[in-house]
Amino acid sequence: MTLKTEFFLGANSAEGFYSLYDQLREGERMRDLIVLKGGPGVGKSTFMRCIGNQAEEKGLQIEYIRCSGDPDSLDAVWLPQLGTAVVDGTAPHVVEPAYPAAVGRYVNLGQFYNVDRLKERRREIVACTNGYQAEYRKAYACLHACGAVRAEMEGSAGAGFDYEKLRRRLKNIWQRERGKKRGGIGREQHRFLGGLTPAGRWWCTDSLFALCGRIYDLQDSYHLTAAALEELRGIVCADGFDVLLCLDPDCPARIAHLLIPQLSLAFVTTDHTFVLPEKSARRVRVEAMMDRERLRTLRGGLRLKRRLAEALEEEGAEHLRLAGEKHKELELIYHPFVDFDGVMDLAARESRRIFGA
Repeated sequence: MTLKTEFFLGANSAEGFYSLYDQLREGERMRDLIVLKGGPGVGKSTFMRCIGNQAEEKGLQIEYIRCSGDPDSLDAVWLPQLGTAVVDGTAPHVVEPAYPAAVGRYVNLGQFYNVDRLKERRREIVACTNGYQAEYRKAYACLHACGAVRAEMEGSAGAGFDYEKLRRRLKNIWQRERGKKRGGIGREQHRFLGGLTPAGRWWCTDSLFALCGRIYDLQDSYHLTAAALEELRGIVCADGFDVLLCLDPDCPARIAHLLIPQLSLAFVTTDHTFVLPEKSARRVRVEAMMDRERLRTLRGGLRLKRRLAEALEEEGAEHLRLAGEKHKELELIYHPFVDFDGVMDLAARESRRIFGA
């Protein structure tokens, strides 16, 4: 049975657009990196779905990378058994091959535009492009302000947090789960499990359950688990197990989830934006390790700041939604002037190259 997972490599964060697309550049397992070039509506996602469908038909493991600007679209497909990736290499996540032709290569889908006809729509295209880019700037301004408020909340709440208690708890869980098992090299990869998109909050929860049967739910409204997860990451890698680090899409500098697929094990941070289904995990109440008396004295101020942060995020989400709408309008302008038969023929040729005749 095909192992199929989905993740994101981009996030709409308090820092603006945050890219992890370098994770798909030529690493030690990469044999063929196909970088798609071409503008809106030219069929990049369709091209990738063609490759993905072929891989699924052949029973190969596949990872789909969803687009943080439109989660119904793809930004990449990764075939680990073949060491092959197909990725949208256009802005804002520009990808360039480190070893052109030897490993990475370009595929130009822009050749399938009817340039003469699109030049006739120049004014519409410029206006629509400028419009969605302006909405993204407004969205990121709101998310930046939201991040500042949340950082202040987390700093106040964390002053009385018993970090050592959580650190010991996670280390004990790991030692019990690992038992006498030993790993190999201890490599790590970075992904986003989800995040804020023009379609709202979007989470690839099915991927979590596909990779990990035992999940520890770290219930944490104030994002206090990141330092303990960072320390645990070092322990797991030192023990020789590969880890999949899912960063916090709102604040990518910190770890949100630690997956160890070799042991079907995960440590997952949850809050009001991300909740696991009932009875799907063993729960660790991180908030119970906070100084309750201190938290009681801060409760009023924290409540006000939470409302402010939620209002700022809601405003940012609305601008992301508008940006998504304007981008779809832009794609509709382009679609009538794209030779999609040519795109599909090229996808079929590249499929034969990847999978053999």
